[in-house]
Amino acid sequence: MMVEFQDSFNAEYGVESDDLGYELTESSLITVDYIAPPAAISDYVTTLYHFRCDEAKIRDIQPASVGHVAIFPHGKGEMQFRAGHCDPNHEVAVMTPLSTANPIIVDGPFHVVGAALTPLGWASLTGLHAGEHRDRLRDGREILGEKFAALGNDLNAQYRAGTLSGRECAHALSEFIGEMVKPINSRHAELIKVVNTWLGSSLNPDLADLLDRAAYSERQVQRLTERYFGLSPQALARKYRALRAAALLSFPQLTPEFEAELGDAFFDQSHMIREINRFVGRTPARLRDPDSPYLSEMIAPKNLRELGS
Repeated sequence: MMVEFQDSFNAEYGVESDDLGYELTESSLITVDYIAPPAAISDYVTTLYHFRCDEAKIRDIQPASVGHVAIFPHGKGEMQFRAGHCDPNHEVAVMTPLSTANPIIVDGPFHVVGAALTPLGWASLTGLHAGEHRDRLRDGREILGEKFAALGNDLNAQYRAGTLSGRECAHALSEFIGEMVKPINSRHAELIKVVNTWLGSSLNPDLADLLDRAAYSERQVQRLTERYFGLSPQALARKYRALRAAALLSFPQLTPEFEAELGDAFFDQSHMIREINRFVGRTPARLRDPDSPYLSEMIAPKNLRELGS
């Protein structure tokens, strides 16, 4: 029913597996449906999803990401963060941008309906500084107000009653996002595009290239990148190097060109394993698991499309 959590991930978090008993729920016990976002919000949302697992205890890992809005009609638990704090999964929630992978432990059954945001989506929907609010699982009311709380509570009730499906709830969330997103400063929106293009240009993009493309000073680029992406350009490049490497390694086969790019991106194999574990929460061998639908989708190239993948 369970497989052992990687010792290296526990070591990365400075804890012993005997202390926390981390194990991952078998991915074959998890079902995930993915729903393409409507074209009107595709700049703001990478994917909508309906996740469910009916085990009594669910243990999984959320890869580093930009941010999610979600409802939790079933399941009570928490997300554990690298800094040492834990946040409960509120029934109507906003997951802020994550700088690393984070373990999730839930008393099941566990059902989630949500939307994974782009950097522009996070900024346009929440208006919050990504760096100041990163690495939290927050009550949706605190971030998006009473309207979102009321919608989420209604969707949870209808889902539990069987009057709305997960897909229908996901579309309701997408309609809310479409109604609530607001334009951001046009020059800042252009910088987001520039940063996305820079991140997608290489597994190890050169900071000088970003500064050449951006219409800002180095100090402004640093400040605005942290505001919209949650990390400095250097840290952001490190995060996306791991995510893109994980996406490549999830393929059954790699072209010689991709193999060479991976070889050049890391000091050695152990460095690559540590980085992927830090940001994805899996070893490269487990990335090729065909029965890992949630992980596969979250690191799929189409869901890193804002990077030009």
